Amino acid sequence: MDEAPSAPGARWRGRGRSAGEQPCYAALDLGTNNCRLLIATPSGAGFRVVEAYSRIVRLGEGLGQSGRLSDAAMDRALAALKVSAEKVRRRRVVRLRAIATQACRMAENGQAFIDRVQDETGLALQIITPQEEARLSVQGCLNLLDRTTDAALVVDVGGGSTELSWVELKGAPASGAPPIRAWLSVPIGVVTLAEKFPEGEQGTEAWFRAMVDSVKAEMGAFRRADAMRPVFEADRAHMIGTSGAITSLAGMHLDLPRYDRNLVDGIWMNRAECEAAAGRLLALSPKQRADQPCIGPDRADLVLAGAAILQAVQELWPCSRVRVADRGLREGILLSLMAERNGRRRRRRRPRSKAAAE
Repeated sequence: MDEAPSAPGARWRGRGRSAGEQPCYAALDLGTNNCRLLIATPSGAGFRVVEAYSRIVRLGEGLGQSGRLSDAAMDRALAALKVSAEKVRRRRVVRLRAIATQACRMAENGQAFIDRVQDETGLALQIITPQEEARLSVQGCLNLLDRTTDAALVVDVGGGSTELSWVELKGAPASGAPPIRAWLSVPIGVVTLAEKFPEGEQGTEAWFRAMVDSVKAEMGAFRRADAMRPVFEADRAHMIGTSGAITSLAGMHLDLPRYDRNLVDGIWMNRAECEAAAGRLLALSPKQRADQPCIGPDRADLVLAGAAILQAVQELWPCSRVRVADRGLREGILLSLMAERNGRRRRRRRPRSKAAAE
């Protein structure tokens, strides 16, 4: 690497860009299950993706039992991060933000691993708070909000935690980020739930129900969003679900011969369709699930845990529609970085007052 950024969102000083070349921005998300990188250039009010990279690394494997990141898990993550760092350098990224979430928050050796990553790759990962994780997830899904409704619940199902954000849409501006009225983070994700409820050769309805009830018990005591409950009970709200497990569920629902983000991102599913897709998956053995084109061997043992988390939220906060999001943290980071750039540009262009000029 030419020079590693010294802080989150810092300038990455790669080789110079040619005249007129659009600057590249990068967002890297190291989660409990995945390492994901997105590189993009500004385009209107959004961005154009120039490169995307994702690898399942299972950084949080066994973390619930040991309280530590294992050597094998750290090695897998480091291999993916080295690939990411090279892509950032090759694309001459000018602004990068690299974050780590629940696995590094929980692990006794989480910060030591972050230090090792910087030493070996030049990437300065920041362990973000659950509140920041929830905010970025909402930011990344803004274009999917149905602003004709009164509220939305954004559900970000990760490997080690699940973030819920209750967003008020009634009276909110037609564009930009609406107010988040309440948020909750629970230390339950697809990896931690699957490890807590190991599956036999084939899952059973009782096993799946036990996962749903376990998640509901963890989330059910939360009361700070109760003021929005009448809106959900009147079906004037909708849900947005963002996670690999939920997009896999949507791919199963659509009977896709192979996963296609363009066909999945933004589709609406009703609750019955979500439960039907979960039921189809439950009828399959782990091997049969691994053979499904929208799941594969890396997610075969996790997708039903994701379906259980989604069902638990739907039972606690009933609404008829869920919008599937193949987007989230990385998109939220990119939009935030580009908004900071635009803000600095406006400040530089602001004319000085007459008194200041004198």
